Amino acid sequence: MTIRNLEGLFRPTSIAVAGPSRLPGGALKLLLDRLSQSGFTGPLSLVGGDESDLADMPERFSHARAIEDLATPPDLLILTGAPGEAASLVSAAGAAGTRAAIALSAGYDRWSTEDSHAALLAARPHLLRLLGPGSLGVAAPASRLAAHLGACEAGPGDLAFVARSGTVVNATLSWARANGTGFSGIVSLGQRSDVDASDLLDWFALDYRTRAILLHLETIVHPRKFLSAARAAARSKPVVVLRSGASRERSHDGITHAGRIARPDAVFDAALARAGVLRVDTLDEMFEAAETVSRLKPVTGRRLGIVATGGSLATLAGDHLKRLGGELASLSEETAGALAPLQRPGLVEANPLTLDETAPSERYASAASTMLGDRNVDAVLTVVAPSPFVDMSETANALASLATPGRGGHARRKPLLVALTAGAPLPRKALDAARVPCHGTASESVRAFMHLARYAEARDQLMAAPPSLPTDFSPDVESARAVVRATLDRGETWLTPPDVRKVLAAYGIAQVESRFASDPAQAAAIATEMLPVAGRLALKLVSPELPFKSDVGGVVLDLTTPEAVEAAAGNLLARIATTHPQARVTGIVLQPMVRHAHASEIFIGLADDATFGPVIAFGHGGTGVEVMGDVALALPPLDLNLAEALIRRTRVSRLLEGFRDRPRADMHAIALTLVKVSQIAIDIPEIREMDLNPLAADHRGALALDGRIAVAEPVVHPGRSGRSRLAVLPYPQEWERMLTLKDGSTVKVSPVKPEDEDRYRRFFEEKVTPEDLRLRFFAPVKEFSHAFMARLVQLDYARAMAFAASDPASGEILGVVRLHADPDHQTGEYAIIVQSGLKGKGLGWALMQLIIDYAAADGIATIKGEVLKENTTMLAMCGALGFSVHPSPDDESIAEVTLPVAAGHTATD
Repeated sequence: MTIRNLEGLFRPTSIAVAGPSRLPGGALKLLLDRLSQSGFTGPLSLVGGDESDLADMPERFSHARAIEDLATPPDLLILTGAPGEAASLVSAAGAAGTRAAIALSAGYDRWSTEDSHAALLAARPHLLRLLGPGSLGVAAPASRLAAHLGACEAGPGDLAFVARSGTVVNATLSWARANGTGFSGIVSLGQRSDVDASDLLDWFALDYRTRAILLHLETIVHPRKFLSAARAAARSKPVVVLRSGASRERSHDGITHAGRIARPDAVFDAALARAGVLRVDTLDEMFEAAETVSRLKPVTGRRLGIVATGGSLATLAGDHLKRLGGELASLSEETAGALAPLQRPGLVEANPLTLDETAPSERYASAASTMLGDRNVDAVLTVVAPSPFVDMSETANALASLATPGRGGHARRKPLLVALTAGAPLPRKALDAARVPCHGTASESVRAFMHLARYAEARDQLMAAPPSLPTDFSPDVESARAVVRATLDRGETWLTPPDVRKVLAAYGIAQVESRFASDPAQAAAIATEMLPVAGRLALKLVSPELPFKSDVGGVVLDLTTPEAVEAAAGNLLARIATTHPQARVTGIVLQPMVRHAHASEIFIGLADDATFGPVIAFGHGGTGVEVMGDVALALPPLDLNLAEALIRRTRVSRLLEGFRDRPRADMHAIALTLVKVSQIAIDIPEIREMDLNPLAADHRGALALDGRIAVAEPVVHPGRSGRSRLAVLPYPQEWERMLTLKDGSTVKVSPVKPEDEDRYRRFFEEKVTPEDLRLRFFAPVKEFSHAFMARLVQLDYARAMAFAASDPASGEILGVVRLHADPDHQTGEYAIIVQSGLKGKGLGWALMQLIIDYAAADGIATIKGEVLKENTTMLAMCGALGFSVHPSPDDESIAEVTLPVAAGHTATD
């Protein structure tokens, strides 16, 4: 379950507290007083309890011996008693209609496995949601709900906060009170026996009162569910995550470079980046991010304008901005001219703009407003220091006025940040009222600006449209699988060098010629054949127990004669037999020496994470790949756009861009190699780790000089079904098919993918009339922006599906049908549109039958849709397909159509 019955947690109509209480001294009274004094208007009850519990009961509460005795069954049940009694209370409450229960700490954070399982079993038949055990509770100010034991009350606002740790909840509540920040909801997760962070992401993503979501996490149990929920939420509002526990994780025990590099916390970073989520590292950063993202809209770039008192403060702010990856905005000549009269005498730099310490408050406001009006500026920071000549409160009030409706229009469109470096209680009342983020130091404000920039970039990455993959990429998947299966059947865990070559060749990954020899004599014979062409050879040890050849001196370079090859092979094998007598040596590999004058050594790897499954690694290659630390990680599946973004996150990407006489490397070829490795991870779950190191990358492409592949029987990770280890569902190729229409013609149907954006846009612009667009979108559509199109083609296949029917010859889109499941994955909302000139050909009917089949296969129980009543053709088709049709209770011009879908149903049955 996800959001089902969470209304009981956040919008209950009645509440019961069940005892006798095991809460520490004073805690029950605190809870009961909060519930009665919060303004909650529904019935409040105390169930059970001993004499001391009843003595603490406020007048607003009624008392009953059992849940069955209550005149009004509780919508929300708060458990404060013994864990062993929880199951019977949950069962009784569920039967009475209770939708949610909270198992409060303390006492309830020490449930046994048996008690927890019993409570969940009791809740399941009634779809009752359980929060905890070990939870501090829930606050929902808009519902006047204070069902928690937090350090202080939560004020109303638009920030949702969810935390695993009760101490983090208390720290956040205290910070919020001191900084005037309010909440749409606060949830203490506790042990997450039922309700988890993914459920709450889904809830707050749909909550119109919530502008941003903050999460504190330690571990993720269901990664696919979490990433799907995070991605859905991040599309509409900022999601900020603070993770603790990385220091307690043991170092990765991978057997390849990739396996060692893919540390759990680094993989966590990569997963959040894939979901468009902003990660912070400390509580202070989380508070800064909360202050910022809850008050300001995302910026469009990293260009900051700075106004400060004193050159040193301005310079310090600019220096910190550069260290964090931001840039000082280059102001236009017009802006610089307007700011010149405000500048301290003798200075010429317009950004940062240095004001005299006697500058009145109006000068700050004028300078900030002027900078905000420059199109080259993404945001403005004003740094205000204490001065005996100026009242900081006046300056704060003047800056706040820029964000006040009717004044300072620029500030309302672009972020304004203020640093009041007073070292004492800040005069920030007016700034808080105007929702202007205020910090005690310039470095905090700069960091807050970078939070905005990073969030905007993460969101753009989430919505990006990748270039198309080349049509000639058709891997020989079955051949590669056969190689891997044969290795596992022999009881081996490493592919031999020849088998590595076969797998890479099956996926079109360019590699240097390699010849395997079992002994020195065979090596000499092979060298006789290779040297006339290669000129020089490299000799490499092959041993499953010694995968890092360079670490044991297992590589010999620049061999020019067969005799030298034979001698080097003999010496190498003899030395390894002495230094590593337990190592099994299967032979040696000979390769031509590759010397590319302008090539860079890069690394591409594949690792397996215990939580998120396969991970792709890219970075600076060579023997020092782990020491250099210039490696970035990403979760598959990758497309070219994501692969190029992965490359840009490394320092070696600057070398690849070319400099001086070194030409730019073929970045497309490198990105394509990453996509191919990603496809290997998708197609062959038995491949657990892989190193392609080094690859020689230059303007001619990327050539693998060495590779190793470790295999094991596939293991399905938590929260994933079937054989797939992926935390992000790949393109569902199994749903590609040909459909025959009633006139005998055939169309190709494929799931929609990001690279369909251009085809999709042409379909709307050229093949669908404005009237048909209005019937589909319920309003005229005049512009097909990238943001509009991205929402249609960027699909999370865990939640949504869209099929595009195309002309098999031209590829032109003929029609599209889509289904978007609710977070509970029980109901899906459909939409369909076909070329205006193809109505009556049977295409719409065929696409609707297909989406019904898909819903049945995906476990969706009900398909729903909204249709304008004037769209009689669609309503007639729905009726023929078995949909029931009812008037919408909210809009008389709309009809609601509903179709129950039985498991295993086929629309043509």
